[in-house]
Amino acid sequence: MTTASFVTEGSRLLAFTVAGHSGLAQAGEDILCAAITSAVRLTECAINDVLGLEAGVKVSEKDASITLKLPRNLTGEADEVCQTLLAALMVYFVQLQEEYPEHMNVMEV
Repeated sequence: MTTASFVTEGSRLLAFTVAGHSGLAQAGEDILCAAITSAVRLTECAINDVLGLEAGVKVSEKDASITLKLPRNLTGEADEVCQTLLAALMVYFVQLQEEYPEHMNVMEV
């Protein structure tokens, strides 16, 4: 199962961790894992490469996990865009959870 954990502070999203393999299919053929990975990579590219911010990203192959933490003290438009990106990612993952409840879990921490 893949677990997506979103770290919140009040109404703000601060970070997320996605861990584990969905187990929907064999590695390399798992459409759920591919969808999750693609969404995470798009979010990371939008924050770091397009917006030019420096979100902390930690990848662990051992744990099959990735963590992204927004830069501290974001304000203004950059903060609004990052909040929109993380909220959209969370909504997308919840939709995947509804479609694949045995293979995806989303939570706020």
